[in-house]
Amino acid sequence: MSPFLNQIKPWVSVICISYNHASYVQQALQSVVDQDYPNVELIVIDNGSIDRSAEFITRFTERHSAIRFIQNPVNVGLNRAFNQGLALAEGRYVIDLSADDVLLPGRLSKQVAQFEKLAGPYAVVFSNAAYIDRSGREVGLHYVVDASGHARLPVPSGNVFKPILESYFICTPTMMMRRDVLNELGGYDESLAYEDFDFWVRSARLYHYAYLDEILTQKRLTPDSFSARIVYTNTTLLHSTLAVCYKAFERCVTPDEFRALAGRVRRFIRKAFYVEQFDLALEFGDLLYHIEQPDWQSKLILGLSKLHLPVNKLYRRYLKWSPVLHSAKLD
Repeated sequence: MSPFLNQIKPWVSVICISYNHASYVQQALQSVVDQDYPNVELIVIDNGSIDRSAEFITRFTERHSAIRFIQNPVNVGLNRAFNQGLALAEGRYVIDLSADDVLLPGRLSKQVAQFEKLAGPYAVVFSNAAYIDRSGREVGLHYVVDASGHARLPVPSGNVFKPILESYFICTPTMMMRRDVLNELGGYDESLAYEDFDFWVRSARLYHYAYLDEILTQKRLTPDSFSARIVYTNTTLLHSTLAVCYKAFERCVTPDEFRALAGRVRRFIRKAFYVEQFDLALEFGDLLYHIEQPDWQSKLILGLSKLHLPVNKLYRRYLKWSPVLHSAKLD
């Protein structure tokens, strides 16, 4: 990649990670190839799939020889696989694309244009997204829109460190990230089971985020998706969340930031209790005591955690009929 050309039309590195995505990976890759932005490098990593994903990727790369394809013999974890791609990436900007998601036409052009207009320490441009099911049918939007297609409620931009602690508001696959920021942070933390909350905490303390008010990505929701695992007793996601909450605790400065983190920790005390990871609930409680005195609800859940009550089946049954769709998210 010529440094001169990179100044005129910055290169974008799309790192696509596939694990048992045979049904979707070709559509994901085609959505990158079909972008109208000229300077794109596509790096595809099959992370030890046991279905036909690698076969379909190989066929695709035979038609598009510029694609770089890494085939891991075993699953090395999402974060390590992404870092493999990041080590090869040369673009100014990076997109982390799951092989079951889809980039909508014009996404790269619009996000690069937004980045190039920004002044100041911006590390991420993110957007709205449409949720699709396994068949590709749209089932909802990340941000509800008005008649003109714009988000009805304000979306945090600029310094988003406190909003990130307060709630899950960024649809992860919509992000375009600066590669130099990712490199500065050492890429994704490979000791964790997932990437986004940790990246947000570490980057948002130092840099700003910008929201582009358009639907530019389709995020696929499936019953076996990564985030859906948080409702089961064998989930490893909550252990990673506790580690990130401690990172956030070390980075909080203002009373409002500590209060925002406390609210998040209270929610994860409940989540750990619901999946019967009772010792972990108590560990979240220890962190809460470092921030503030727990409210009575949190004290009750912490007390019940010592009894090891079998609550998970009832919790999952509730989620099946509950209209509160965000209850199973990593928020």
